[in-house]
Amino acid sequence: MIPLDPDNWSLLDSVLVFAGCALLIALAGTRIARVVDQLADRTGIGEAAAGAVLLGASTSLGGSVLSVTAAWNGHAELAVSNALGGIAVQTFFLAIADMAYRRANLEHAAASAPNMMQNALLICLLALILLAPFLPSVTVWGVHPVTPVLLGFYLYGLHLVRDASDRPMWHPMRTRETREDVPDDTAKMPSLSRLWGEFLVLMAILGVTGWTLESAATGIATNAGLSQTLVGVLLTAVSTSIPELVTSVAAVRRGALTMAVSGIIGGNAFDTLFTAASDIAYQDGSIYHAIPQQVHFWVALTLLMSGILMMGLIRRERYGLGRIGVESVAVMILYLMGTTMLLIN
Repeated sequence: MIPLDPDNWSLLDSVLVFAGCALLIALAGTRIARVVDQLADRTGIGEAAAGAVLLGASTSLGGSVLSVTAAWNGHAELAVSNALGGIAVQTFFLAIADMAYRRANLEHAAASAPNMMQNALLICLLALILLAPFLPSVTVWGVHPVTPVLLGFYLYGLHLVRDASDRPMWHPMRTRETREDVPDDTAKMPSLSRLWGEFLVLMAILGVTGWTLESAATGIATNAGLSQTLVGVLLTAVSTSIPELVTSVAAVRRGALTMAVSGIIGGNAFDTLFTAASDIAYQDGSIYHAIPQQVHFWVALTLLMSGILMMGLIRRERYGLGRIGVESVAVMILYLMGTTMLLIN
């Protein structure tokens, strides 16, 4: 029987708890994709906004709780590597979702002004995080000035995304393969109150599993002698990002292509706030100045991956290698290269 106190967990205990939480996250993430798709139609906010805010935030909740808990416990390296490693792996997952859609490249079929704006927002937020360690390490009430800037920029970015959805100044050229956001028949859906209730329950499950996952990840790092960056980038980031993989593939199979893309990109933009929240929770000064060089590498790599994805959304190639976009192939190669370098070093 696994002890209730995480400090008494063995390596096997930590691995079992970790695996159980990852499975629970996958199950909850699968269900929440359908609920958010129906909420998008019921409320009329559209797939792009629902994907960015509802799906992006809810599927990221487990990771955000893990990062904040790690920062509160003084594990700055684990907190930031989980947050920023999660953005990289979720961008990789978008390439996997591209493979699941066989009719055309996902970047072509799901092109939209809101998705472009979300990706631009993500690039700006990542650049702010990369810039922060080069600024003075001053804090106000323990919080670095970049933290409120990140929060404010994110909220302003959401406003721009909503404007791009309601009053787009740019429209993708429609082709046979372009899939528009057409609401489903709401008469066959559950009531709005039931959908919101189920959404909140699933969010709570993801949050609790993220909190538990932090203890398991710390136990694995300690008992196995692994660095917190390695555990954060390859274990916690991947496991807490399972909902993004599951929901994006599920959305593609449901034909909700705009939500599949916006859920990943919007979730990535939301994930940058993990760092801001972790800075608030961190008790030993600016968390940005506690970021190790390996994590700086992952921020730069994710910026490159996001830039390539932006090029794919603008270029809109119909077909590529193995019926996936050249940009998706490039993103997959970059992520695998980064993980290989992390394991070697």
